[in-house]
Amino acid sequence: MAFVAGAGVVQLLPALPGPAVLWLMLGMGVGAGVCWVRVQSGVLRICFALALGFLAACFNASLQAHHRLEDALADLHQDQVSQLLVRVAELPDGDERHQRFVAELAEPARLGIPSRIQVTWQAAPGARPGVPAMVPGQVWRMALVLRRPHGVLNPAGPDAEARMFARGVRAVGTVRGKPRLIDDQPWAGLGIAIERARHHVRVGLRAALGAHRYAPVLIALAIGDQAGVARDDWRIFNRSGITHLVSISGMHVTSIAGIAGVLVAAIWRRARWRGVGLAERTPARVSGGAAAAVVALMYCLLAGWGVPARRTFFMLSVVLAASMSRLPLTSGRVLAVAAAGVVALDPWAPMSPGFWLSFGAVAILLRIANAPFDVDAGWVKRWSARLGQAARLQLMVTLALMPMLAFLVYQVSLGSPLANAVAIPSVTFIVTPLALLCAALSVTPGAQTLAAWAGQAGLTAFDLTMTPVAWVGNASWASVAVAAAPWPWLLVAVAGMVWALQAQGWPARHLGWIWMLPLLCWRPDRPEPGHWRMSAMDVGQGSAILVETASQTLLFDAGPRHYGGNDAGERVVAPFLQARGIRELDVMVLSHADQDHVGGTRSVLAAVPVRRSYASFDLPAFVRRDARMWPDQSAESPANPAALPAALPAVLPDEMLRCERDTEWVADGVVFTFLHPAQGGSDSVQDRNADSCVLRVQGTSHAVLLTGDIGVAQERELAARGLPPADVVLAAHHGSASSSGRDWVNAVQAAHVIAQAGHLNRFRHPASAVQLRWLRANAMFWRSDRDGAVMAESIGGRLRVWAQRDVGQRYWHGR
Repeated sequence: MAFVAGAGVVQLLPALPGPAVLWLMLGMGVGAGVCWVRVQSGVLRICFALALGFLAACFNASLQAHHRLEDALADLHQDQVSQLLVRVAELPDGDERHQRFVAELAEPARLGIPSRIQVTWQAAPGARPGVPAMVPGQVWRMALVLRRPHGVLNPAGPDAEARMFARGVRAVGTVRGKPRLIDDQPWAGLGIAIERARHHVRVGLRAALGAHRYAPVLIALAIGDQAGVARDDWRIFNRSGITHLVSISGMHVTSIAGIAGVLVAAIWRRARWRGVGLAERTPARVSGGAAAAVVALMYCLLAGWGVPARRTFFMLSVVLAASMSRLPLTSGRVLAVAAAGVVALDPWAPMSPGFWLSFGAVAILLRIANAPFDVDAGWVKRWSARLGQAARLQLMVTLALMPMLAFLVYQVSLGSPLANAVAIPSVTFIVTPLALLCAALSVTPGAQTLAAWAGQAGLTAFDLTMTPVAWVGNASWASVAVAAAPWPWLLVAVAGMVWALQAQGWPARHLGWIWMLPLLCWRPDRPEPGHWRMSAMDVGQGSAILVETASQTLLFDAGPRHYGGNDAGERVVAPFLQARGIRELDVMVLSHADQDHVGGTRSVLAAVPVRRSYASFDLPAFVRRDARMWPDQSAESPANPAALPAALPAVLPDEMLRCERDTEWVADGVVFTFLHPAQGGSDSVQDRNADSCVLRVQGTSHAVLLTGDIGVAQERELAARGLPPADVVLAAHHGSASSSGRDWVNAVQAAHVIAQAGHLNRFRHPASAVQLRWLRANAMFWRSDRDGAVMAESIGGRLRVWAQRDVGQRYWHGR
C-alpha cells in the first residue's frame, strides 16, 4: 500500500523532482531497506518497510515520468505540418467519414517528434470515397499538423492531458492532404500483433452481430472496445450501477480463467502418457492453475490490458505462484501484491477512478464474502442462505463503495443492488461466454453461421437482462448526484466504512455508516449576502459562466456544440453544476443564438430544471430546431423527432423572457441588470452578435460584466450612456479584434479581464492587440486556453481571482 501511495503522490506534483532529489530518494530507499533487514523490532520493521515501499514507488514513478516528458513535441513543430512515416499502433475508432487512432513512428526517431501520436483523419465534406479503414500494422506516409495534447481543465472535471500522458501519447496530429499507404507490417511487434488480432475479431463480431442496439456491448465484453456503446446506454448503466459489467472486469476474467482451469484440471487427472497418469508427474491443481493463468493473460491482452484486467491477472499469478511454492498468502496480501504490480508497470494507474473502484470492490468483497452458513441444513435452507448471502453482498458492496463513488464520480447508484442481482449472473455466466464464443467462431473459417447464432443468443440474453435493469436505470430514485467534497471528508467516510465492516461483536460497528453522511451531504460554501462567486468555465471556443449568490445561481451561456454533435453542456457545464451541488438554475441567460454560446442548451435543460430564462432570440424555436438537427444527443429527447413539440415543454424553463435593456432584479443583495439589447434582440441571423445580451452583476463591493459577442459599435453605445466601471469583465467576442475598443476599455476600468477561447482556435482569439490594450489599461488578462477555468469571488472588501491551471497544476500540463 505504501508503494501505491508513493506512485500516487508523484502524480500530484506540479513539477517532477530533479536529479539531486532522485539520488536522495535512492539513497534513503537503500538505507530503509538495510534497516528493514537488520532491525529486530516489529514496529520499526513495519516503519522501514513502509518507507522502503514509498520511496521505491516515488523513484520508479519519477524515472518513468522523466523519460516520458523527454519524448515531447518541440516548439519547432508545434502547430506546423510535418511529413511523417507512421504505423497504426492501436485499434482505430471511427467510420468512413472519420478515423482516430494512435500511431507510432515507423522511421528513425526525429528530433522533437514524439514516438506516439494520436492521429485524427477527417474526410472532407462530400468527399467520395471517405477515409479508408485503418488496420493496426499499416504504415502510412502522412502530412500531419502536430500539436501538444491539450484539454479543457475545470474544477472537479476530467483531465484529458493526464489521460493522454498516461497512454504515452505526447502529440496529436490532424491529417492534411491525401496520405499514402506504404506497407503493412502486422508482425512489427508483439503489441501490433495483438492489436491486429483485436481488429480481426472486431470485424468478425460486427459481421456476426449486425446492427443490434447492444452489439457494441458484446464487442466491449469480448475485446474491450467500448467506442460504439450509445451514450444513452451508458447513462442507464451508470444510474443502475452495472457499468463494471459492460466492460472487461475482473469478474469476467476470473470466471473465464476459472472455467478453463477447472476443465484442464479435470482432463489432467484422467489423462495418461505411456501408462503413467499426468497428475503423477504434475499435480492437476498446478496444471489447472497454469491453464487459468494462460487463458487469463490471453483474455487480458485481447481486451486491451486495462486496469481491471491487469489487477485480475496479477492476482491469479500471485495465487498460482503461492500454490506452486506452498507459500500461504492471505487474500489481502494477494490483492496488495497485485496493486503493487499494476502500479510498478503503470505508475499513472492511481489517477484512474477505475483503479480505486476495482481494487476497492475486490477488497470489500474479500472482507465480507466469508459469512458462514449451515452446510448440514436441507437444500432449501442452504439455497436460502446462499441467496441471503448474495443479497447481503450486493447491499454491503453498494454501501461500502459509496465514499469512492461520491468522491470520484459524484454519483451514487441506489438501484445497484437490484440491477446487479439480475445482471451479474446473466452477464458473467451467459452473455460474456457467448460473446467470447461468438468472437472465436467469427474468426474461424467456415464458422460464421455458428458465430451469428452464438451472437444472437448473447444479444437475446442481454436484451432480457436489460428489461429490469433499464427500469431501474430510468427510475428517478436509481441514482443520487453528490457534490465534489474535499478529500478530508473522504478519509472520514472510508474510516467509517472500515469500522462498519468489522466482524460481529465490534463495538458500535453499525454506527460507522453514519460517518459517510458528511461526504454525501456536503455542499460547497456559498457567498455571503451582497456578494457573488463567478466561474468562467473552460469550454474551448465558446462561453459558459456560472454566477452564484447566497441562495441563487445564474448560468450565462451554455457552451458550444462541436463537430459530430457532442456539446459542452453535456461534457462540461452539467458535470460542473453537479460538482458544485447545484440541482436547479434560478436563471439562465443565453446571450445570442450562435452555436459556440448556446450549443449546450438542450443538454443543460435535460440535466437541471431552470426556473427563468432570458435570451435575445426565440428559445423554444431554437430548441426545436436543435432537436431536429441532433435528435440523438439528449438522453431525454424522444427517438421520434415528430414527437418533439409535445415533449419539449417538460424541459423548457418555467418562464421564458427576452433580455432587454434596464431589466433588473435583486437576489441576496446582488443587483442583476441588462445593459443590452435595447429592444429584446432579434431573430435575424445578421444581428446575432450585435443583439447579444450584456449583463451587469453588482454586489456590495465588486461588479462583474458579462458581454456576449457585442462589437465595437455596441461598446461605444454603452460607453456613451455612462457605463459604470466593473472589476471583472468578460472580453467580448472571446477577445476578437472586432471588440474591446479603446473607448470600452477606458470606460470599464476593469481590474481583471477573461477571454474564453479554444486552444489554438482557427480565429486566433484572443487577438494580441486586444490583450495588449487591456494590459496597458493595468488589467490582468486571463484566457481559458492558457489558464483553464477562471474563478472570481467577492468576499467582503476583497476580490479574489484564480485559475484552475494554477491551483491544479501537474507536471504534464502545458501552458
